[in-house]
Amino acid sequence: MKLAELAKAKPLSLTAEGVFGSTFPNGCHIAEVEVDAETGAAKIASYCAVDDCGVIINHAIVEGQLQGGVVQGAGQVFGEHIVYDPESGQPLTASFMDYCMPRAGLLRELRGAEHPTPSKVSPLGVKGMGESGCTASLPALVNAAIDALRPLGVTHLDMPLTPSRLWHAMQAAQQGQRPRAE
Repeated sequence: MKLAELAKAKPLSLTAEGVFGSTFPNGCHIAEVEVDAETGAAKIASYCAVDDCGVIINHAIVEGQLQGGVVQGAGQVFGEHIVYDPESGQPLTASFMDYCMPRAGLLRELRGAEHPTPSKVSPLGVKGMGESGCTASLPALVNAAIDALRPLGVTHLDMPLTPSRLWHAMQAAQQGQRPRAE
């Protein structure tokens, strides 16, 4: 019997009520970043994440959302930079040939773990997970890069942390100057 036939043969009457509220997932992301002193190129040496997204219905989806979000965040931290012509305002990074996109090799290994705590306001006990990787990766990666440069005296840089920006910050620090904004 097909589903449509079943629905006609066995009519259902259903009434449901629910109390819903906001859920707040949480977690901890830790990154280790190495910066090449000669080129300014950053490498993510290690990335670990533990997230609480409540009751997990599908582990593969949670893992995919975490990985995709962390790589999206890494792309934003280390490369995504829109450049405009100062005279005309015309974008100079108007295609993916000119705009740095995150690629698979950007994050070679991500260690992720789940620490589910059921939500008390969701009937299934679930919490959101979709933005966890991107939200947490930005501060984790920027702080890790700044930690790598801290021995030189660099304590602050604005994103994106492109190789050029990191290299200039290291050069300025070695000359006793503050890093310049690009």
